[in-house]
Amino acid sequence: MLPVLGMIDRARIVTVLIAAAGVAAFAALGLPLPFLLGPLAACLIAALAGAQMRDLGWLSKAMRTVLGLAVGAAVTPELAGRLPDMALSVAMVPVLVLLIGAIGYPFFRRVCGYDAPTAYYAAMPGGLQDMLIFGQEAGGNVRTLSLIHATRVLTIVSLLPILITVVWGLPLTDAPGTPAADLPPAQAALLVGIALVGWWGAQRLGVFGAPILGPLILGAALSLSGILTARPPTEAILAAQFFIGLGIGAAYTGVTMAEIRRDVAAGFAFCLILSALALVFAEIVARLGLAPRLEAFLAFAPGGQAEMVVLALVAGADLAFVVTHHLVRLVIVIAGAPIIARHTDVPPKQE
Repeated sequence: MLPVLGMIDRARIVTVLIAAAGVAAFAALGLPLPFLLGPLAACLIAALAGAQMRDLGWLSKAMRTVLGLAVGAAVTPELAGRLPDMALSVAMVPVLVLLIGAIGYPFFRRVCGYDAPTAYYAAMPGGLQDMLIFGQEAGGNVRTLSLIHATRVLTIVSLLPILITVVWGLPLTDAPGTPAADLPPAQAALLVGIALVGWWGAQRLGVFGAPILGPLILGAALSLSGILTARPPTEAILAAQFFIGLGIGAAYTGVTMAEIRRDVAAGFAFCLILSALALVFAEIVARLGLAPRLEAFLAFAPGGQAEMVVLALVAGADLAFVVTHHLVRLVIVIAGAPIIARHTDVPPKQE
């Protein structure tokens, strides 16, 4: 047991060192989002080269509480009053999810040749962990699902900064938040308390995405009441970016050339399809005057919840608008995927 633990510890130490080297390289080259894309690129390259890496488990989850806090603190009375204005664009989310499924399932089933449960849960744009659990219980290939969804997140996280800087002309160089030294001690302590209590409470209640949603809900309640008046400091948000980038890149540890040609390529191609759909829906929302194009695309982009929060933060986008749409998408997929699967040739989720 001890040698195994030693190997796990060494793998995690190696992962952190590789990720840190990625930050340094991106910063030295003046590339955007060094704390997010640096670890992602370095860990991805190392994984493809055969390095044994591993995410940092509970610490990686703890860093996601920072993102939940950032969103929760942004929910002010003024923003809450704007929720009815989002109703029309939010109503488009179920349409997008159905369209993704209608295109994605035949793509993975007929074009890529996957079995029914693997094809179905590969097409569903839900959370990585939830789709892996549902897919495994339905008899799908967990390794294939993991690579496809990891590639979906990797692609959108890599492409979005390019779109943001080239299309919308945002430099992505401003620090997200204020320095920790400028944060009032009482507010700093409150933020830590919200993160821990919110995460623990949501986990006890079985809420999906507990590290993000727990602090988000509790933080929003305290922000609306005027008790919470600060957002997480710059250092905390940068740390969250670091661990998210590290986790995405490290997910490719052990990948083979056959998996790259089959699963990673399929995931990349499907993400391009999803991005095109997101652009269409974003254009509709923008033309209807419901939101600017940047916010609209971030709201419909097929990334993971944590990753989209990070990109919304660094782009200075409307967090409430972006996160509301992603929460609706995740609820629809997580609640509806097993139900719809029962009416297809996909084996039902086992109880």
